[in-house]
Amino acid sequence: MLTQLLDPDAIVLQYPAQDAQDVIRLLSQKLLAKGYVHESFADAALAREAELPTGLILGGDINAAIPHTDVEHVIKPAVALATLAQPVIFRHMINPDEEVPVRLVFLMALEEPKSQVTMLQEIASILQSPQLVKQLADAASIDEITKILLQASA
Repeated sequence: MLTQLLDPDAIVLQYPAQDAQDVIRLLSQKLLAKGYVHESFADAALAREAELPTGLILGGDINAAIPHTDVEHVIKPAVALATLAQPVIFRHMINPDEEVPVRLVFLMALEEPKSQVTMLQEIASILQSPQLVKQLADAASIDEITKILLQASA
């Protein structure tokens, strides 16, 4: 499902993000430009991230975040992905007082709460492999990202 919803035009590689807000706004803009989300999506995703952070410590050198927001901000389902040149700080999903330096950001725009849970599980299963995480973070092309994710879901 991830490979079907990840729009190649919404993948940004080695982005020099200033902070978590910067990368969420960039990915939201990519989804907005392709008609996946409403204008309200970026602000809603940022507000949700402030209340319910999505930073994940993966146990290796590279951590991830999976920001998303409520379904009313979504027109049709999509996922955007950014690999970051340098880590930016997200708050920890379980312990919001903890800072998580993140280099992989999956921004989910899903139109059903049920599909959010399914997509979170799919992304989480990919993130459990330190090898896949490193390959994604180091990918030099969008084709490479697609191949890695297709292999992971095979």
